[in-house]
Amino acid sequence: MPKKVHDTFAMLDYERKYVAAGKKYVAGVDEVGRGPLAGPVVVACVIMPLGDDDIIQGVNDSKKLSEKKRELLFGEIMKKAIACKVEWADEKVIDEINILQTTKRCMQRAIDGIEVPPDVVLIDAVNIDCKYPIEAIIKGDAKSYSIACASIVAKVTRDRFMVEMSEKYPDYDFASNKGYGSQKHIEALKSVGACPIHRRSFIKNFVGNEEK
Repeated sequence: MPKKVHDTFAMLDYERKYVAAGKKYVAGVDEVGRGPLAGPVVVACVIMPLGDDDIIQGVNDSKKLSEKKRELLFGEIMKKAIACKVEWADEKVIDEINILQTTKRCMQRAIDGIEVPPDVVLIDAVNIDCKYPIEAIIKGDAKSYSIACASIVAKVTRDRFMVEMSEKYPDYDFASNKGYGSQKHIEALKSVGACPIHRRSFIKNFVGNEEK
């Protein structure tokens, strides 16, 4: 049986609903990095053109795409985007106010900071206080084109940073695991301790206060 081809146009129902209601600028917002043991949480707010000729085929939830495909789509998204704003917060903020509040803060800053004011904002699963109308969509990165575009931008931005950190802190294999709790990462935490970008509130079960 041939492999089913992903249809990006099937992810436009939410956007089309708002366009039909007279909304011109539909923003998609998503975060990447709520679960890792190290590194920042990254949020992207993206407003994409929604004409049929503007849709980038292949856009999908970033978790369902290969790294190579994400990189290619990232370039296309950044070229076509009407507006894009990325915000992130490091491990210190996450440890201070917790990951959910950090994520919400980054989302608010990304929305407030985008250069084109959106008519409506589609967000993956999270409800926040916002000066624009919001629709929170469960598993929105797999259901909304705009959220999926934001997901890709956030994912590629964060992954590139973690690859850089892998060169600085080679013990933890960040280039491969991007800060998530892989076996090699956890073994390194137990044997050599934490590095400066580890989230102390996330690694209590693996290491004390030691820092490499």
